[in-house]
Amino acid sequence: MKRGCAVAALATTAALTLSACGSGSGGAGADAGPPRPGGTLTFAVSSDQGCADPQQVTSNDSVYSVRQIVDSLTDQDPATGDIKPWLATSWKVNADATSYDFTLRPGVTFSDGTTLDANAVKANLDRVPKIGARGSLPKGYLSGYQGTTVTSPTTFTVRFAQPNVQFLQATSTYSLGILAPSSVAKTDDERCTGVIGSGPFVLESYTKNDSTVLTKRAGYDWGSSLFTHPGEAYLDRAEFRVVPESGVRTGSLQSGEVDAIASIGPQDEAPLSGAGVDLPARANPGLPFGIAFNQASPLGSDPAVREAVSLGINRPEVVSAVFTSQTKPATSVLASSTPEYVDNSALLGFDAARAGTVLDAAGWRAGPDGIRVKNGQRLTVPITFANNLSTVKPALELIQQQLRAVGIDAQLKEIQISDAPVVQQSGDFTAFWGNLTRADPDILRSQYWTGGTNFYRVKPGPLDALLTGQAAATDPAQRTALVDQAQKSMITQRLNVPVVELTTTLGVGPAAHDVAFDASSRIQLHDTWKSE
Repeated sequence: MKRGCAVAALATTAALTLSACGSGSGGAGADAGPPRPGGTLTFAVSSDQGCADPQQVTSNDSVYSVRQIVDSLTDQDPATGDIKPWLATSWKVNADATSYDFTLRPGVTFSDGTTLDANAVKANLDRVPKIGARGSLPKGYLSGYQGTTVTSPTTFTVRFAQPNVQFLQATSTYSLGILAPSSVAKTDDERCTGVIGSGPFVLESYTKNDSTVLTKRAGYDWGSSLFTHPGEAYLDRAEFRVVPESGVRTGSLQSGEVDAIASIGPQDEAPLSGAGVDLPARANPGLPFGIAFNQASPLGSDPAVREAVSLGINRPEVVSAVFTSQTKPATSVLASSTPEYVDNSALLGFDAARAGTVLDAAGWRAGPDGIRVKNGQRLTVPITFANNLSTVKPALELIQQQLRAVGIDAQLKEIQISDAPVVQQSGDFTAFWGNLTRADPDILRSQYWTGGTNFYRVKPGPLDALLTGQAAATDPAQRTALVDQAQKSMITQRLNVPVVELTTTLGVGPAAHDVAFDASSRIQLHDTWKSE
C-alpha cells in the first residue's frame, strides 16, 4: 500500500485526515498527472531547536528537515503500527527481548562515500548513551544497553541487561537514525552544526534560527519498504525556512512564495482552504501537551496544588478557542493515537468548585485579589514553556485565565526551545509545558522512570515497577495491563496534567504533492514531488 493511502486509510477509522493520496493528487486535490522529478520544495516552519543532529532534536519543526538526512534500521507503518524493513532486511528477537539479531542490506553508503555496515551501526549505538541532555530520547531507547556484537559486515546483535520490548519500534525512529562514523565521532555541539547520513537527502547548509537546505542524494537506492517508489527522491532540493509569525507563514503560502507550512492555527483554516490549500492533519502519538510538575519544588510536590491545576483547566474550551478543528482534548497521559492508550477522561474533568474545595482543605485561602494564600505565600505557579508552535502561548494564556478563576496565579516563563533540555536537566522550574511524540507507550518510562533522566524529579515508588515492567513484558496482554495501570497512576498522582493532544496540521499548496506523514506524524519527503 502506498504510504499516503495508508494514512488516509487510518483516517477512515480514527478520524484523521490526509487529503493528498496517490501519485496524481496535489496540494489542492487536483489531477496533476504522474509524479515527476525535479524542483525545490520550500517549507516554512515556526521555530528551530538550534541543532541539525537528528539524535539531539525533539521539536517537530526541526525533525521535519533532519529526518530526511538519515535512514533507520526499520520503519513503522503509520496505518497498522507494524515494523517494516528499511536498512535492516530482517531481524530476530530472543524470547525475553534481551537480544536482537539484525541483518543489513548490502551496498548502502553514507553521503561522504563511506560504507554503512554493521560496524557503523555499532558506533552509533555505542555513542548514543554518551550524548548529553539533548539526547534523552535515544538514550531512553537504549536503557540497559550492554553492547553490540558485529558478526559480519551485514549482521550484528544488540544486547540488553534486561528485557527491552520497545527497542524494535525505537529502531524505526529518527532519533536512532544512523549517522556516518565521522559524525558519530564529533562532540555533541559539533554535531549540531550538521551531520552526515545515508538518507534520501543531504544537508547542504544549516543556519541556526534561519534555514536548513537539503539536496537530493544522487544514487540513493535503499529506501524504506514503505516508500512508494524505489530509487532517488523526486525533489532536487528542499528548503526549510524559519518564519516565526503565523500570519507571515500563511501569507507566504497563499502567495505561492512557499509550498508548505507547519503550525496551522484555527484562524488559518478557512482562508487557506479558500485559497485551494490542503490541510492534511494527523494526531501525534506519545505524550499530549500538558503541564509536568517538578516534584522537587515546593509547589510541584504539593498534591493539592497539582490536583487543583488539573481540575481548574477546561480542556474543551482550550481546544475550541486555540487549536484547529481536528484537535482533541487530552483524555490520558498518552495521546489517543498511541498504542496501549486507555481513555481516562473521567479522571480529567473540569470542576472549578472541586478545585476550590481541594485548595481550601490544604489551607490555601482566597486572598483579597482572589489569588489564594497560605502562610503568607501567594499561590503563584511559574509555568516554563518554549513558544515553538503558534498555539502554545495562546493556549497557556487561556489556561492562565482559567486557573486564576480558582485562585491560582499561573506565571508564564518563556524560554528558547533550544534551552528546554538544559532547563529540564537543571531542575530550575516548577511546572513545564510540553509534549513528546513517539508511537510507543514506553515514552512514559523515558520521562517518568526514576532510573532514567527523571527531569521531573519523581520520587521512587510503585510507578517505577509499572514502567519498567511494561518495557520488559514480552506478553502483549501483560504489557497492555501494565501500561493501563501506569496511566491511571500518573493521572491520579497528577505527575502530569495532560491538556490537549498535538495534532500536526500542515498547509500544502497546489504545486506540492504526496507530503506524507510517518507513524510519528512527522513528514517523509522521499515520495514528495512538485508539479510546477
